[in-house]
Amino acid sequence: MSQTPKTIPSVPSPGPRNSITDVPGLKVGQAHDVVARTGVTVILPDDRAVAAVDVRGGGPGTRETDALAPENLVEAIDAIVLSGGSVYGLAAGDGVVSWLGVQGRGYGLLGRAGVPLSPVVPGAILYDLANGGDKAWGEDPPYRRLGREAALAAGLEVAQGTVGAGYGAMAGSLKGGTGTASVVTADGMTVGALACVNSYGAVVAPGGRTFWAAPYEMGDEFGGLGAAGLKAAPDDWGLAKADPGQRMNTTIACVATDVALTPAQAKRLAIMAQDGLARAIRPIHAPFDGDVVFALSTGRQPLKGGDFTVARLGALAADVLARAVARGVYEAKPWPTTSVQTWRDL
Repeated sequence: MSQTPKTIPSVPSPGPRNSITDVPGLKVGQAHDVVARTGVTVILPDDRAVAAVDVRGGGPGTRETDALAPENLVEAIDAIVLSGGSVYGLAAGDGVVSWLGVQGRGYGLLGRAGVPLSPVVPGAILYDLANGGDKAWGEDPPYRRLGREAALAAGLEVAQGTVGAGYGAMAGSLKGGTGTASVVTADGMTVGALACVNSYGAVVAPGGRTFWAAPYEMGDEFGGLGAAGLKAAPDDWGLAKADPGQRMNTTIACVATDVALTPAQAKRLAIMAQDGLARAIRPIHAPFDGDVVFALSTGRQPLKGGDFTVARLGALAADVLARAVARGVYEAKPWPTTSVQTWRDL
C-alpha cells in the first residue's frame, strides 16, 4: 500500500553568512603558511557534537575516523580538522588536541582529578606537496602549529578561496580552494557545508566556465551563469588534471546541521552529502582521490518527522556541498608571485 508523499514546506534560502557557521553552535578557524603553500581549517563546535564520516576516494588520509562508527564508544567529537600536507598534515590534529585539552575539553571515562580529558578530533588531509611551495621543513613540519593557530582563530566569519586547508589546492587544472555555503528551510532547519577542493576532476563543464554545480546555485554566489553551458561527451573531462599522479588529489569536506541526530543518522547524512561532490566535480572518487566527507550535528533543535526529515537533510546537504565546492574555486586567487590559472581567467 503506497503512502502519500509528505509536503516539503516552501523553498529554502541561504543563511545570513551563507556559511557552515550559520549552523548554530559552530565556528571555523583557518591558518596557512604562504612559504610552504599549505594550510589548515578547523571546524569547532561550541559543545561536543555527534559526528560521522563517509570515505569514497581511493587514496584517503584520515585520523580518528574509526572512532566515529556508530557501534563504537565515542558518540561525539570536539573538533574536525581538515589539512593540506598529505601525511604530514595529520599532525594538525595534534595541535588542536593539545589546545582543546588546555581548555578542559574532551572525552573522559574516569572523571578523576589529575587525569586529563581526551579531545576527540577526527581529521582528513589533501595532497599539496608538489605545488611549488617550500617543503624543506626537516623534522618540524608546520602543521601542529597551523592546527593550533586555526583553532585560536575560530569565529563565525569564514574566508573563502586560497585560505586554510585549500590554500595549496588545485581543482583539476584550476586553482582550488576552500568554500562554504548554507541553507535554512522554511521550517527552521539549517544545513551548512565547507569544502577544501583539491580534486583530480574538473569543476566546470568542458569548453566553458559553467560550474557543474550551476543547477544548485542560489543567487549569483559563484557567478550566476546558469546551467545552459552544462554538457560533456563521454571521456571528455575538460579541465581535469592532465596527470593524476599518486595521491596528488582529494576533496575533503564537512556538512553540518543544527537538528539532533544519532550517530547512525549522521552517517546517513554524510553518505547522502557525498553526492554533492558528484554534482560538482567530474570525475570524482577516483583511485587517486582521497575524498572524505564528515557530518556534524550540533543538536540545537529536535528531529521532527523521523526518517523523512533525515532524507530531507541529506538531500539539502548534497546540494549545499556542491555549492561550497563551486564557491571555493570561484573565490580562489593565485599564490603570491605566481600565475596559476583561476576560474576568473577562463
